[in-house]
Amino acid sequence: MSRTMVAEADAEKGRATAEKMGMRVHSVLRGWAEFNSPDASKVAASLATTEAALKAAAAYGADAVLTVPCRVGNTPMPQPWEFKIASTRKPATSPASSKGTTNRTAPTSTFTITRSTPRSRTSEAHPLAEKLKVIVALENVWNNLWVDPAIFRHFVASFQSPWVKAYYDIGNHVKYGPPQDWVHTLGSLIVKCHVKDYRFTADRHAGNFVHPRDGSIEWPAVRKALDDVGYNGWLTIEDGGIPLKEFNRRIDLIIAGE
Repeated sequence: MSRTMVAEADAEKGRATAEKMGMRVHSVLRGWAEFNSPDASKVAASLATTEAALKAAAAYGADAVLTVPCRVGNTPMPQPWEFKIASTRKPATSPASSKGTTNRTAPTSTFTITRSTPRSRTSEAHPLAEKLKVIVALENVWNNLWVDPAIFRHFVASFQSPWVKAYYDIGNHVKYGPPQDWVHTLGSLIVKCHVKDYRFTADRHAGNFVHPRDGSIEWPAVRKALDDVGYNGWLTIEDGGIPLKEFNRRIDLIIAGE
């Protein structure tokens, strides 16, 4: 999906308008990057777009830019009962020489990608993020990345920087483990949260995204986990189809731990 980048001057106008309405733009959606592309021009374009998003975010008064550091295509997402990665590498091992084991080819190659190109390219945006005081917030999505919370945590933590953190989507990886477990694993690395729900079929081998509190997520447990790790940030509903008043009611219940 292509998006038009917002110029800094326009972002400043947007910030002024929001403030007049008593509102705040707290994050900017940069979205999918192609830091793992074999095409150098696409990698360069992704970096330029990320830097433009950081500048727009600063102008909006936002403190984070939602970013997905790479695309992993051509293979379907592994099912939870199919995916089990056992890394044999040591922490100092080069990504080029590292190997993992699994019963599916795609997740193995994805694990290598996760530790190499996207990390180095995301690092290139780091100096600007630090200068502007805007966090590069990496989101978990359905692209074969981070289907295990420990891998997600390792990737984000490897930057060792307060300017690279996790934008945790509570509904995206329910089938790979309860969201409260993901929250406990990511801990203080979480800077923002997306709220949506996911409902399993009876055999838990399939499901669909549904409105918050209509699915299989145990929201009181998620709320407690967020408290456990000291999260005190935004909860942004990523959903549509019901009135805003009803969304407000549901998010209030989630915040209340109900």
